[in-house]
Amino acid sequence: MDDCIFCKIAAGEVPAKTILREVDVIAIEDLNPQAPSHALVIPVSHHATIADLTRAEPALAARLIAVAAQLGADRGGAQGFRLVVNTGELGGQTVGHVHVHVLAGRQMSWPPG
Repeated sequence: MDDCIFCKIAAGEVPAKTILREVDVIAIEDLNPQAPSHALVIPVSHHATIADLTRAEPALAARLIAVAAQLGADRGGAQGFRLVVNTGELGGQTVGHVHVHVLAGRQMSWPPG
């Protein structure tokens, strides 16, 4: 997608603080962190939502969650972490490219928002 910021980051056209880069998934630091540790895990291929990704590439959806969970464990350790995937306007999605928020380093409240 020509105007997708995450596609541009994945292509190296827009700089980002990269945590991890693999062939199909990248992880970057969030520019507006909501916790002491806040990363985004993004598939390189463009899919608007997690529902779109799971229909089109279920193995990649599983990989996205696996990478996010490992990053959360690395950053949150025994204290824990939270994974968030916002979907659609009512779900709070603000970028139309699926991504997993990995939050750690503070007490998370419930309900989340």
